[in-house]
Amino acid sequence: MALVAISATLELAYVITTNLFQPPGFFIGIEDLLKIFGLFLMILIGLELMSGVRSYFDDHWLNAELMLLVAVTALTRKIVILDTKETEPAMLFAIGFTILALTVGYYFLKLRGRKTTSN
Repeated sequence: MALVAISATLELAYVITTNLFQPPGFFIGIEDLLKIFGLFLMILIGLELMSGVRSYFDDHWLNAELMLLVAVTALTRKIVILDTKETEPAMLFAIGFTILALTVGYYFLKLRGRKTTSN
């Protein structure tokens, strides 16, 4: 997994440098910018998953908050690279509802954590 994260980071660096030095120079187009953001979020998802797997192997328990954050980040990446003109409205509604459900779940996990630490 670490090799994949390193490879994706190198690819991101390559995409940024090639886009910066192509004419007209130091200008990144919208399509390339969306590709760069998508690659960055993919690297972030990989790092978060590696952290979750390492935590699972070390402590033998799965951190639900971390997994919800990974899911929210993955959906955020999907929204960034999504072409809204070619996507059906039902799919956009489903993605929005899924993000709402994940954030409400994350809120309740944090709320439960506060009550546990205050007692």
